[in-house]
Amino acid sequence: MVKKLVLLRHGQSEWNLENRFTGWTDVDLTAKGREEAFAAGKLMLKSGLVFDKAFTSYLTRAIKTLNLALEAMDQLWLPVEKTWRLNEKHYGSLQGLNKADTAAKYGAEQVLLWRRAYDVRPPALTADDPRHPRFEARYRGIAEGALPATESLKDCIGRLIPYWENTIVPALTQNDRILIAAHGNSLRGVVKILKNIPDDKIVGLNIPTGAPYVFELDEDLNLIKDYYLGDPDEIARRAQAVADQAKAK
Repeated sequence: MVKKLVLLRHGQSEWNLENRFTGWTDVDLTAKGREEAFAAGKLMLKSGLVFDKAFTSYLTRAIKTLNLALEAMDQLWLPVEKTWRLNEKHYGSLQGLNKADTAAKYGAEQVLLWRRAYDVRPPALTADDPRHPRFEARYRGIAEGALPATESLKDCIGRLIPYWENTIVPALTQNDRILIAAHGNSLRGVVKILKNIPDDKIVGLNIPTGAPYVFELDEDLNLIKDYYLGDPDEIARRAQAVADQAKAK
């Protein structure tokens, strides 16, 4: 039987709307984001998708996206596992700054490196910065040394890989239909693994918000094909909007 893994980037968040670096900052969905999430669920329902298990991050925007999508599918009963390892890339001291303003100040090329380069980290938070995850209750029990003050995409994928190998892959092996609701960079890591995308090419991958991304896999979890559900022109528009976020005004 063909296995299906569906990736769903969270709907528009309040800081997506304000074009700010978000990272591990826990912001909510906008009304549009909630609509995107529910519409994604309706689209998956219409396509006949039914899931065995779901995964999401520790961040509200991804959790609510998952819940709204499952509500639209009448699958709120589905077993869900949350993990910090599916969190967005940590943007360090950039978190809260406007992306376009930051590009105007430091240059679009530098901001693109901070956002997307495989092994370039944004400026780090200091250990006493109140934005540091070590001060948040949700991360209690996680070794302080494992909690980032900034991350490159390489770092983000690096902390994702053990969870992918030890938890998600076994879940896919035991089940046929898995849904992951997460973030642009953590999902970029999953796509990189599934499609074996080279380090220097991953910078060009733009995952649109609220668009179910389906991967069909064989019994050995080899990729058969991948595709988005929904209108191709709308998906392309959302992907371009993601690409345009860091352009200086």
